[in-house]
Parts: sequence; structure tokens; C-alpha cells
Amino acid sequence: MTGAAPELTLTTGAPANGGSCVARHEGRVVFVRYALPGETVRVRVRSDRGSYWHADAVEVLAPSPDRVDSMCPIAGVDGAGCCDMAFAAPEAGRRLKGAVVANQLARLGGYRWRDEDDAVAEPVGDGAVRGWRTRVRLDTSADGRVGFHRYHSDELVTDLDCAQVPAGLLTDLAEATWPPGAHVHVVLDDDGERHVVRTGPKIGRRAPTEVVEGRYEGVQRVGERVWRVPVTAFWQSHRDAAQTYSRLVAEWAQLRAGMTAWDLYGGAGGFAAVLAERVGETGRVFTVDTSRAASRAARVALADLPWVSVVTDSVRRALSEQPGRADVAVLDPPRTGAGREVIETLADAEVPRVIHIGCEAASFARDIGLYRTHGYAVEELRVFDSFPLTHHVECVALLIR
Repeated sequence: MTGAAPELTLTTGAPANGGSCVARHEGRVVFVRYALPGETVRVRVRSDRGSYWHADAVEVLAPSPDRVDSMCPIAGVDGAGCCDMAFAAPEAGRRLKGAVVANQLARLGGYRWRDEDDAVAEPVGDGAVRGWRTRVRLDTSADGRVGFHRYHSDELVTDLDCAQVPAGLLTDLAEATWPPGAHVHVVLDDDGERHVVRTGPKIGRRAPTEVVEGRYEGVQRVGERVWRVPVTAFWQSHRDAAQTYSRLVAEWAQLRAGMTAWDLYGGAGGFAAVLAERVGETGRVFTVDTSRAASRAARVALADLPWVSVVTDSVRRALSEQPGRADVAVLDPPRTGAGREVIETLADAEVPRVIHIGCEAASFARDIGLYRTHGYAVEELRVFDSFPLTHHVECVALLIR
């Protein structure tokens, strides 16, 4: 788009995946961020995609009754991209997330979960929308300050007062000077300790790592089991998410002693632990992830469970080497989803029971559609508001064939 960005007055319609609402201008679709359905807003167009535009609501002329004062002091059109739905009442935000997932499942998965008006994302833990995040990665500016990115931008907001973050997690980090190009990883572990680790900037082929505070590994717990997870590795960011999903996986897996379970994209082995408890020492659990750090954490945490095998590899390649089939497979892929090849492999292996977890509505819905083409039926499906104040959700489906 050349020249000054055009400004328009629009009335918004239904929510769209990605945190926008759909509006129309002279036959063109406009995806409007920072707006709620049914609002009249003045928008600034920020990108022209030909048949559609992306725009930001810069003034609300007729607000929705679901609009509240922003619950995040640094988020917004010209602020950080952290809490992109901080202006929606929490109950309304959960309704919008449910509606988006229902829409995506119908459009991309050919599956009717619920009517969009009746679809609601469930709160996680106590449902608090502030202070839920326990893992943060900050980037650094050219002058050595840490910050959050603006939406789809390399620019940083160096005010760290994000509403997702519990008090004290980022204290003193804004005042320090950091090497430009470094990443600063901060974790509040389950013992209440803060750990700060800097990675980079890259020097040649090497990216140095420095423990600035605490330790390189933080303590995480699911039930009575303890993990020591690298601050730079993946663990659920919501303080209650790992417990919530593990309980659900244990319930839906319906495993018995002697059975076999596959934990795919298994990370540090949180799901592998609950699966192993169900199958017992006469059973078998196979967990695979591409992250060496996560796999090391899994091997240590699950060392007392010799019937669990931990593999560092791609899921597709590792599955091709598995003998026989599993009684249940659990998948927690990245935002891009599992995709056609992995789902075809599960179907070819005749895995009768699959628990699929997805943190992006469109890729999750696409994967559900792929399962259905291979004869799987959706037995259960739940949507969690695991990322309050944002448009993100976590979806979990039980599929049976």
C-alpha cells in the first residue's frame, strides 16, 4: 500500500480467526482488529491484500456492550501485540473464541461442533485473566533494551507492564542493558522461583547462553511428578494448563495395563507420564519430539518408568520405524498442526483412539477434517481459554475409529 493509509468508518460483523472482526467496504472484505462484533468504528487500513484489507480500529464510535476499558496498559493499536483482546469482557472473549472455533471446524473440517451462538471456550484453572503467564520470551532492541513486539512488527515496546504477567516476574529487566539481538527467557517455576536466561546474539555459528538469574532449568510439576525443564524449552505458559490437559488426556485415553500409547510432539513428556501410569510396566509408551532439550528433560523425569521410550526425531520419521500400532495416540503439534502425512500414518497404523490438541483454530480444524476423511469420528471436543486477553485458544478432540 502506497501513500497515507486510508481511514474508513465501518460496522463490524462476525469474529474471524486471528483476532479480527469482518466488515465490508464497497464489496471488499475488511478484517478489523481491536473491534468487537456490532461496533461502529473508524479504522486505519494497514495492508491491502487485493480482495481484502487488514485494518485497525483507531476510534470506537458506537461500542459493543461487551467492550471494557483495556485490561492491559501496554496493548492496543500503537502498543504491544501481547493482549490483543484486552478490551473485551472476559465472558464475551470466551464466547468469541468459541464462535471462531465452531466456524473454523465447519468451514475447514466439515464438522459441526456447536452453533456459533452456543459455542464458548472454557476457563482454565480459576479463570483469572490477569497474571496467568509463567513463561515469557523478550527480545532486545538496538540500544539494548528488552521489550514485547508490536503486532506483526520488528519494533519493540519496552514498557513491560503486560497484564498476562504476574507481579514481579519482569521486575528490573527493563532497567538492564542487554546485547542487541539477544533473547531473554524468563520463567516463574512451580517452586515460585524466577529464572532468567539470555540466548544470543549469534556469534558466527554459535549462539551463547547465559544464566542471568536462578538456574538454566526450572521446576515444573504435574501431580506428584517433577520435571526440570530448560527455561528455553517448551512448557505450557498458563500456570494451570499442564495439569488441566494431563487430567483430560488420562481420562480420554481409557488405557489399561499392558496397552501401548504414542505421545507425539511430546516435549518434556508430561502426557507420557500419565499414559505410563495407566499402561503400567507391562505396557509401553513411546514419546517423540524434535527438541533435544525437551527430550533430555523427559528422560530424566521419566527415568523410573523403563517402559517409556523417549526419542528425539521428527514425528513422521519416528512413526515410520514403530513396530505394530498403538491403542491410543496423543498429539500436541505446533501451531501449524500435524498435517496430512502424520494423520495418514496414524490411520494406516490403524490407531483406534486419538487425542489431538491444537493451539491454532484453523490448523486444528483442518486436521479434524483430515481425520474424518480417514474414517475417524469426533467423540468429544473441548475448547479452552488458555490464553486470556488474547485471541488464542487451545482445542482438544477425542477421535475414534
